[in-house]
Amino acid sequence: MESHTDISTEQAILEAAERLFLEKGFALTSTTEIARVAGCNQAMVHYYYRTKEKLFTSVFEKKARMMVANLLQADRPDLSFEEKLRHKIEAHYNMLKENPRLPFLFFNEMITNPPRLLALREIIKDFPLGIVKPMEAELKAEIARGNIRPVSMIDLLMTMLSLNVFLFLASPIFKTLTGISDEEFEQMVERRREENVTIILRSLRPY
Repeated sequence: MESHTDISTEQAILEAAERLFLEKGFALTSTTEIARVAGCNQAMVHYYYRTKEKLFTSVFEKKARMMVANLLQADRPDLSFEEKLRHKIEAHYNMLKENPRLPFLFFNEMITNPPRLLALREIIKDFPLGIVKPMEAELKAEIARGNIRPVSMIDLLMTMLSLNVFLFLASPIFKTLTGISDEEFEQMVERRREENVTIILRSLRPY
């Protein structure tokens, strides 16, 4: 049975790794630095997680589970399709707002180490099924009723992902080019949530 100290140390290591991976990426983060931030020695990092790869996988899986849980919260049976979609867009956006470096980390890994990302995909490959399949059935039903225009589930997801992710992925470039202050950027982040919802819902209206 694990002691409270064991659990606290393991959690501290995971939180330190998450922070450093998001700040610096996988390649520039060392287990020595993770141990320093976690307040333990390097041997403890290897004891709990064996390798940096496994630690990265744990961080990735934690974030994936969090996103899925947030999206599933919108699946209340009393909500209309439009309300569920709105809640899903907002839940996804809010997670990115709380983890603004996450898109950069994933895209960076996609470019610099595709095999690692493919391995991570295997871990979470079943996660989206609980979200996409029920929503796809509702989408087809709404199209059949003439409430929304014909659109595939993949196209709808791509629209949501691209709109929500772009602001956070491009924020360093955007801030540099525009000279916008942090306060002004935060105000824009808040506005974009509703703007993205509006754009997506309007795009689904019948012709």
